[in-house]
Amino acid sequence: MQPTRYAAAFGGRGSGKSHFFAEQIIQDAVSISGLRAVCIREVQKSLKESAKRLLEDKLGEFGLGKADGFNVLQDRIETPGNGVIIFQGMQDHTAESIKSLEGYQRAWIEEAQTLSARSLGLLRPTIRAEGSRIFFSWNPTRKSDPVDQMFRGAELPTNCAVANVNWSDNPWFPGVLEQERLDCLRTQPDQYPHIWEGDYATVLTGAYYAKHLQEAREQGRIGKVQPDPLMQVRAFWDIGFNDSTAIWIAQFVGREVRILDYYEAQGQPLASHLVWLRDRWSNSLSILPHDGAQHSNITGIRFADHIRQAGFKAETVDNQGKGAAMKRIEAARRLFPSMWFNEKTTRPGLDAIGWYHEKRDEARNLGLGPDHDWSSHAADAFGLMAVAYEAPREKTKPRERMVVGAGSWLG
Repeated sequence: MQPTRYAAAFGGRGSGKSHFFAEQIIQDAVSISGLRAVCIREVQKSLKESAKRLLEDKLGEFGLGKADGFNVLQDRIETPGNGVIIFQGMQDHTAESIKSLEGYQRAWIEEAQTLSARSLGLLRPTIRAEGSRIFFSWNPTRKSDPVDQMFRGAELPTNCAVANVNWSDNPWFPGVLEQERLDCLRTQPDQYPHIWEGDYATVLTGAYYAKHLQEAREQGRIGKVQPDPLMQVRAFWDIGFNDSTAIWIAQFVGREVRILDYYEAQGQPLASHLVWLRDRWSNSLSILPHDGAQHSNITGIRFADHIRQAGFKAETVDNQGKGAAMKRIEAARRLFPSMWFNEKTTRPGLDAIGWYHEKRDEARNLGLGPDHDWSSHAADAFGLMAVAYEAPREKTKPRERMVVGAGSWLG
């Protein structure tokens, strides 16, 4: 409620964040003649996706209309003293067009978890009128989202107020939403912390491994896992020549797959990955995808040979061909009941495979295969592990035979 430069509220559904900021915008328009305010989303294809309807409802609740200086038009709301409230998508702005918002005293960013670093960088210096304020409301998705880095990182912006709010903080939380909350807790326990408690999303709805991760957690297979000192440690790679490199560390112990560690880095040379591997898993066997046999454009040496020259053992697995991505996914799904994860060291990898999902053509309701996004590097290395796994062979009992005339069975 203090007049800070930035006011940020994050949390789950039913907390009243949007209602609070909508009321704040209307109250400011009443008290500040000629107030210019903009309500922003990263992507806004139509006014139906904006906060305009909510602001209209608030005007109705407060009994404010034309006699008070408010006039609801098709694309904007006029406010007392020739002020205005407009609704825009940041993705439509360029460095030049954003200048149209100079002089605005209020900006409210809804669904701020979708706001890109580019949009945030354009907006902050543009809303710079004396006494201007920028509001942010969002349900967190990822720790790396720009708005979370800004307001939940180690260094907060000067002159800001940040609140974590959830349904339990809302004294007006309606009964109909209480039933929705309880239904979600019962039917979507993997999604409940994100939807209702404002936690980061660790398992995306419709993700390839959502059900399997939920079952693993319920069965206690995500927790503390120790390596077997007598078994081979394997490092399963997804090689990033121009993007991220991901490595899963695992052991095959009987029919168990003990997943011990996870590593990912972007834009780093091979030497950096090998330093991490040597420091933590110096006796590991590197299992590489098909491109491990490719020659480097710089050195002319195969990626696998570079690893061998660094003192590691390395093998390649052919994991390509028609439908290779789905084959890796199916292999991982079949193997999942045998997997045990050391949560402390594999958490970023678990977040990635919990996010890994199908790309869809919503207009035609068609699946287009795995979506190649930030999670796909971890998922590809994870799938390689499943493809490379070989179940231990059952020991066969010696065939019994009868010695003729002895009258007894001998093994």
